[in-house]
Amino acid sequence: MTDNAPFHHAVVTGASSGIGAATVRKLRADGWHVVAVARRADRLEALAAETGALAFAADVTRDDDVESLAAFVADHGGLDTLINVAGGARGVDRLASAHADDWEWMFQVNVMGTLKVTQAFLPALRAHRSGTVLNLTSTAGLVAYEGGSGYNAAKFAQHAITNALRLEEVENNLRVIEVAPGLVATEEFALNRLGGDKEAAEKVYQGVEKPLTAGDVAEVVGYAVGLPHHINLDQIVIRPVAQAANHKLIRTS
Repeated sequence: MTDNAPFHHAVVTGASSGIGAATVRKLRADGWHVVAVARRADRLEALAAETGALAFAADVTRDDDVESLAAFVADHGGLDTLINVAGGARGVDRLASAHADDWEWMFQVNVMGTLKVTQAFLPALRAHRSGTVLNLTSTAGLVAYEGGSGYNAAKFAQHAITNALRLEEVENNLRVIEVAPGLVATEEFALNRLGGDKEAAEKVYQGVEKPLTAGDVAEVVGYAVGLPHHINLDQIVIRPVAQAANHKLIRTS
């Protein structure tokens, strides 16, 4: 199969909300065949009805679910592009008072989920000979900050996985891309991180002029995977203009 072949089949994890759902919408609008993956079947079905994507409910940390997902994709046309969006953060505790169960969850979904899904699809991506893996990491995986040690550790690990995979699979013509967003205002990320405290979650974005949206990140993801295959955007850092760095965020109120 060549770069010019009309084959754009993607699997997008974390597709029930936020950046994952926005990515499914973007790719479908661009004419891609998409399998949308997440745990919440009701949300996936609604997204499938809206976009025409195929829905597959799965927990990316469970071996049986990932195996079933790989079989489903193989039965529905295969893939040339894997987009690992599933992830998240829990807690803003400093290391001294961090909760081990929060760390365990973050490592499972951000690190082990990326590992399991990528391993499951590597044989098909290698066979395709012009496959792509895009991992959605975070600027938290590039620079540590106070109160972020657990999420930093998980995203630093996912960042390292991405770099290692690029080196390991270049002989198979596998393109490996990292998209690392900064502040993105989505409906669930801060809410989940802060234990469902809606008021605290709203304060994360308060006074920030035009924080990134899920759609903004999806535009970048769609651009990166839509380029001719010989062009590899190794790492894309995307922030709102108001966020000059992780530690410098301008608020107008």
